[in-house]
Amino acid sequence: MTLPSDQMKQQVRQFTIGEDDDGIRLDRWFKRNLPAIGFATISRWARTGQIRVDGGRAKPEDRLAAGQVLRVPPGGEAKHKAKKARRPLTEDEVQTARDMVIRETPSAIVLNKPPGLATQGGSKTTKHVDGLLDAFVTEDDQPRPRLVHRLDKDTSGVLLIARTPGSAASYSKRFSGRSARKVYWALVVGVPEVREGTIDAPLAKQPGTGGEKMHVDEENGQTAKTRYRVVERAGTRAAWVELEPLTGRTHQLRVHMAAIGHPIVGDGKYGGQDAFLTGAISRKMHLHARRLIIGTPERKGADSATGGGKLDVTADLPEHFAASMEALGFEESLSDASPVRDEAPERTPAEKKQAARRHAKQYRKDRRGERRGRTTSAHTAKKAAKKNAKGPGVKFKGKAPKRGGKPTGGRPKGPRT
Repeated sequence: MTLPSDQMKQQVRQFTIGEDDDGIRLDRWFKRNLPAIGFATISRWARTGQIRVDGGRAKPEDRLAAGQVLRVPPGGEAKHKAKKARRPLTEDEVQTARDMVIRETPSAIVLNKPPGLATQGGSKTTKHVDGLLDAFVTEDDQPRPRLVHRLDKDTSGVLLIARTPGSAASYSKRFSGRSARKVYWALVVGVPEVREGTIDAPLAKQPGTGGEKMHVDEENGQTAKTRYRVVERAGTRAAWVELEPLTGRTHQLRVHMAAIGHPIVGDGKYGGQDAFLTGAISRKMHLHARRLIIGTPERKGADSATGGGKLDVTADLPEHFAASMEALGFEESLSDASPVRDEAPERTPAEKKQAARRHAKQYRKDRRGERRGRTTSAHTAKKAAKKNAKGPGVKFKGKAPKRGGKPTGGRPKGPRT
């Protein structure tokens, strides 16, 4: 039975922690599930014992585990933190969102973002991917999907959306930890002399552009690295390259390719007029997020669509990019968009624990050897000191005498080893 909201505020509430919230801090659980309750209220409830986890007192920093029962006292909601009403979408907007879907898993929705559509809104941007995510919410109590990374407005390709707050946190860690692999396709003006290499050029916001443009700054820039490989060339006019960002700076791929003298076709912002080719080649930007490889929160084997704990998805080229490829004589089959750096297989939690145990065991073993070495050395030094102080042939049983004292009694014996 569902109680009226005013009646629910007067009753103690109990929540069973789900898999999506396994391992989360208590205060983060409130922010995720009961955002209208502020941290000051949570701290006061915890201090006075009103918040209980499986019957015991809990602190805001305590970690919750799936299956635990959380007791929450009535009330506490702040009016200014009330949940915002969702903006209703038109049928066309819902269809636009659905048409972008290329893969769905229990934790993610993978889109093929078209060029010209922004990922997030801004002061002059009203149509964007983030504004269309309510199309994937079918129930009132269902969490709203969340963005975990971005693509430039004019960049097309794979864009991953997390279904729940828990999966969003998991995917965000993979992106920030650089374990996610992203491979882009690009058409560039001219042909790089080195067919495969790494561009290492620090990037910073260009002064006077309001942060809208980046540039190479060797002194104050942030580290930025990009691996590239020339797949095919069209004489000296253009080249088709695979790009893999090893860091995640704003406009990184665009700035790096322009910096080596081969701007991405259609990228007038960084290549100027030199970025455009004549003939049948579109003036739109030719940068496409072709492939994404990322670990999933699901357990291995739990869902065949995840590839056994790993999501591996590719996105088809937009029309203008495909037409330019054909005009330049490039065959898509020449590249499977494989990462240009070797990928170590991701270990399961059990494998990580086993490796940690082996490391700890070896560490203790090495430390025992060090302690034995130190004991032997100290004992040898003490023995030599006694011998020098009392003359040759003098040995003691037990502790050495204090300075100025006499040897302990008993028959002289050799020291134990």
